[in-house]
Amino acid sequence: MTHEHQFLCTKTAPIVRTRHGLLRGFLYDNVYNFWGVDYARAHRFEQPEDIPSWEGVKDALAYGYVSPLLGDPIPDNELTVPHRFWPEGEACLNLNIATPSIDPEAKKPVMVWFHGGGYSDGSGIAHIAFEGDNMARYQDVVMVCVNHRLNAFGFLDLSDYGEKFKNSGNAGIADLVTALQWVKENIAAFGGDPDNVTIFGQSGGGGKVITLGQTAAADGLYQKAIIMSGVFAKRSVEGYPTPTNKELIREILRQLNLTENDIDKLQKINFRLFIMAVNRALVTFGKKGMVVNWGPHKNYWYEGTPMDDGFREHFRKIPTMIGSTIGEFGNPYTEKHKSEMTEKERLQCVKEAFGEESDKVLAMYREAYPEKNIAYLPFLDNMVRLGSMQFAMEKSKGEHAPVYSYLLGSTFEMDNGMPAWHNCDIPYAFANADRIQYCCSTENWRELAEVIPAAFAAFARTGDPNVEGMPAWTPATDTQVPTMIWDARCEVKTNHDLELVEYLHAHAKPAVFAWRLPKDEEDTGHEWKY
Repeated sequence: MTHEHQFLCTKTAPIVRTRHGLLRGFLYDNVYNFWGVDYARAHRFEQPEDIPSWEGVKDALAYGYVSPLLGDPIPDNELTVPHRFWPEGEACLNLNIATPSIDPEAKKPVMVWFHGGGYSDGSGIAHIAFEGDNMARYQDVVMVCVNHRLNAFGFLDLSDYGEKFKNSGNAGIADLVTALQWVKENIAAFGGDPDNVTIFGQSGGGGKVITLGQTAAADGLYQKAIIMSGVFAKRSVEGYPTPTNKELIREILRQLNLTENDIDKLQKINFRLFIMAVNRALVTFGKKGMVVNWGPHKNYWYEGTPMDDGFREHFRKIPTMIGSTIGEFGNPYTEKHKSEMTEKERLQCVKEAFGEESDKVLAMYREAYPEKNIAYLPFLDNMVRLGSMQFAMEKSKGEHAPVYSYLLGSTFEMDNGMPAWHNCDIPYAFANADRIQYCCSTENWRELAEVIPAAFAAFARTGDPNVEGMPAWTPATDTQVPTMIWDARCEVKTNHDLELVEYLHAHAKPAVFAWRLPKDEEDTGHEWKY
C-alpha cells in the first residue's frame, strides 16, 4: 500500500531567519522540521555562551550531538521503551523544531520538551516517541526538543576552584535556561508565540521543569509547565552514602595523575579520557558502597526543591499539569494472564504481596478502583502518584495558578497484563501512539490517542486542558486533587486513591535508585529504563 506524501527541501526553501543567520530545514506532510539547531556553546564546566552569527544559509537537516554519557546504553526490552542511540559530543547544546508554520505572524503555542534519564542519561531524540511532527500536524503547536549537558559534564560542582566555575554544578540547567532564551528570541520565525511557551518533561525531564521553576533566571521565558512522573513522595527513595564534592573531584583528578592545582587541565583533556577518569572514580567509591547521583546544586542561582525548600512565588503562579502512570516502576509479570486468573488466584497475588495487611489494602483498593482486577494491586505505584498529589496540593496554597492532575490507568497486553508503566504516557502526549506498538493493545487506544494530546495542546494554548470528549476537569486545591483518569473509561475522581497510596507508601520499603553503582572498571554499561 502506498500513500501520498509531501516533501520539500531545496537550496531556497524552507528557510527561516534567526538572530544569528539563516537556517534551512525541510517540509514533510505539512510540517516544517529543523534539526540540530545550535542554541549556545560552552567550554567544559563553564556557563553557556552565545553562538557566533554566520553568513549564508546553514543546514538544519541532521540531529546534533547528544551529551556524552558515562556508560554505554545497553538495549534491553526496547518494546516497552523504544530508544534511539546517537553520536555523543560536548558540542551538544542544540534543539530540534517541528512546526506547522514558518509565518512570523502565526503565533502558535510553543511546547519545549526536556528529556528524562535523570540528570545523567538520555537525550532529546532518545525516544522514538519524542518526534514532534504529529503534535505540530494535528494539534497546531510548535514543538521544541532540547539537548543539554548531563552527568559530570553538566553537574560537577567546581565552584571552590574559581569564578568561572561558580555555577558549574548547575551548568546543565543553565543550558536549559539558555535554550529558553533562544526560543524567546527566535521562535517567532518558526511560527511560534514567544509569549506562550510551555515547558514539559517526563521523569528527570519533569524534574528539570521543577528545577527551572525554582530558578529565577528562567522567569519570563515560559508561561506554563507540565510535569510527567517527575515527583517522588518523601521517603520514597533510599540513597546510598555519597562522597563529598571535594572527595569526588580529588578522586577524578587522581585518576588522571593531576592535583587540585591542575583544575584547568581538567577542562582540556579529551572528553573520553575524562569519562574514563570519572568512571574509575565511581568504581572506587562504589567499592566503598558509595554512589554519585548527578543533579542540580542549591546555591545563589538555584533555590532548591520546592517540597523541601519551599515554592518560589513566581513558580506558584505558573499554570501546571502534573501526572503519572498507575504502574510506574512495578514489575507485573505473572505466569498466567491476569484476566484469566480465578478469584482465588488473584487473592493469592494480593496475599503474597501484603501478608497480614491484605484485607485492609484490598478494601481500600476496591473502593478506589472498583472496576480494576485485584491482581494488579501489588503493582500499584505509590511513590510518584502520592508525590504528584502532594506537589499539587502544596503548589495550590496561597495565591496560585491552576494545577491539574492526571493519571494514565490503562492496561496493556505485555507480560500477561501490564499496567501503565514509567514512560508509557509519552507517546500519547506527543500524539505518537500509532508509532509505538504497545499503544494499540489497550482497549480504547484510539480514544486515548486523540484526547490526551488534545488535552496537552489545549493546556499549552490556554492553560486549561479541558477538551471535547472528556469529562469536566477542575484544578486542585490545597486539600483536594481532582484527577483526570485516562483509562478504559475517562473519568475525573477526587482524592479517590489518596488514602490507599498514603497507606502503601507508609508501609513500603523505600526504593533504592542509583544511576551508577559500578561493580568494577569493566562495568560501564546499563539498561535504559527511561
